[in-house]
Amino acid sequence: MRSWSIRVCAILLIPFLFLTAAPAGASVDLSADLSAPGSYAVGYADVSVSASGRSFGARVYYPATSAGSGTAVASGQFPAVAFGHGFFQSISKYASLGGHWASWGTITIMPTSQGGLLPSHSAFADDLNAALTWIVAQNTTAGSRFNAHVRTNRLGLSGHSMGGGASVLAAARNSSVRTVTNLAAAETNPSAKAAAATTAVPMQLVAGTNDSVAGPSGNQIPIYNAKLAPKQLRTIIGGFHCGFTDSSGIGCDSGSISRAAQQAITRRVTTAWLLYYLHDDTAQHDAVWGTSAQTDPAVQFLGVQ
Repeated sequence: MRSWSIRVCAILLIPFLFLTAAPAGASVDLSADLSAPGSYAVGYADVSVSASGRSFGARVYYPATSAGSGTAVASGQFPAVAFGHGFFQSISKYASLGGHWASWGTITIMPTSQGGLLPSHSAFADDLNAALTWIVAQNTTAGSRFNAHVRTNRLGLSGHSMGGGASVLAAARNSSVRTVTNLAAAETNPSAKAAAATTAVPMQLVAGTNDSVAGPSGNQIPIYNAKLAPKQLRTIIGGFHCGFTDSSGIGCDSGSISRAAQQAITRRVTTAWLLYYLHDDTAQHDAVWGTSAQTDPAVQFLGVQ
């Protein structure tokens, strides 16, 4: 078993609070700070997913008319991303990221499955795809809060560590997925590296130079090297494995930058990617592929468009 899979971090419930920002437009002002909340209030709901022969619980973060649990979805249709948690991690560890993406107009669904000591990476990949199938079906389900609110042809995958590797497996199995962005993606069984070699959709791998749990050399770099273009590896200088989560616990590492700094960079980099590939916001090209991305002093850039 790989070193990342035996580190057990304490599961802490993190208070959830998101603020409403300025009204959204068709594209984002280039001066906008993508690490700050977007224009939507954030709603969330705990749901029971049953799709594609899979059944599990999940939390969904979504653009809302007002912040809080079970509030109404904001007017419009929104892309959707399924996010996989890390090994033995509660989805509460990713509340800030799920809420942030929702504030910028992306429905984010986080399965709670495969949370034990002996998870199946293959099954987790199937759960991520089932979560996307479920949210797409909600678009035409009478009485669903998501009825007529899902942009069903703009689907993405993401995850952290084990969940990041599972997102690569899931992308290789799902022709409906348009893009992947993941955090400290770990090699899995079956191999995420092998799956990446068969995956043509644009993929962003976000890593940390100080990751001692699932570091770039044994995980993100091999996945990147195997991946078909378009592909991108953005390595946060001083970033650490548990810096992608909202809190650390037993067995976690540390970096040379703070968690707050790393999460701000992560929000900025991944939000630009999702806006570009799922929201059709071409104004984000420079932040994703251009000079701004390649000369970012906080993030090492490697990519083929």
